[in-house]
Amino acid sequence: MNEALTAETVMMKGQGGDDVEAYLAQPVGTGSFGSVVVIHHLPGYDSATKEITRKFAAHGYAALMPNLYYRDSPGASPDDAAAAARAKGGVPDEQVVGDIAGAAEYLRGLAGSNGKVGVIGYCSGGRQSFLAACSLQFDAAVDCYGGAVVHVPQGAPASMKPLIGRSENLSCPLLGLFGADDQFPTPAETAELSRTLDGFAKPHEFHTFTGAGHAFFSVDRASYRVEAAVEGWDKVWAFFGQHLAGKG
Repeated sequence: MNEALTAETVMMKGQGGDDVEAYLAQPVGTGSFGSVVVIHHLPGYDSATKEITRKFAAHGYAALMPNLYYRDSPGASPDDAAAAARAKGGVPDEQVVGDIAGAAEYLRGLAGSNGKVGVIGYCSGGRQSFLAACSLQFDAAVDCYGGAVVHVPQGAPASMKPLIGRSENLSCPLLGLFGADDQFPTPAETAELSRTLDGFAKPHEFHTFTGAGHAFFSVDRASYRVEAAVEGWDKVWAFFGQHLAGKG
């Protein structure tokens, strides 16, 4: 792994043909590569998730993170854009799916792409990763502590609906990474989702980390848990390495 990469802000086509800002990171010196759509967490299109996007490029994947809050707050800070999105009741699922579809198409069109595309998301992005994998064709999906897949708590945005009923439509293998101390989702919820996926014979592997709660991957937050995060990243690399390598 030489970790050589390029990173830049680009414009892509999202839902309805809208222009959407996105952050693209690509490996340098790699003849052929798989790709990953990175879905940012609820705090938005921020530096922390851009760092994650570059991390994928350093490991040999092209990665693209669409700014799901761009339409209503172009040029705004991540905090302000996230606040504006929450004030409107969140981003509609249909719009999210359309933007993720545009990001996947952008990645498939890159020179050097092997045609295989995965999706990963954190927090609200974990839920949206599952949504995307049940709505679109992907080669692999990772849900990092995505809440509101099984149950939606009181006070959640009106646009947020349970997704467990879509499980039959899961298009690809799913990796789930969760914290044992998380309340959104709880271990009982992730166990229920696993049983549902088993019922439809959908390939998946779920891992719940002791001593970790929500957002344990977030290195810039008090919730960060180094042991869970390191082990979680090892599982991500093994999972994407299995499903995104070679020709599509």
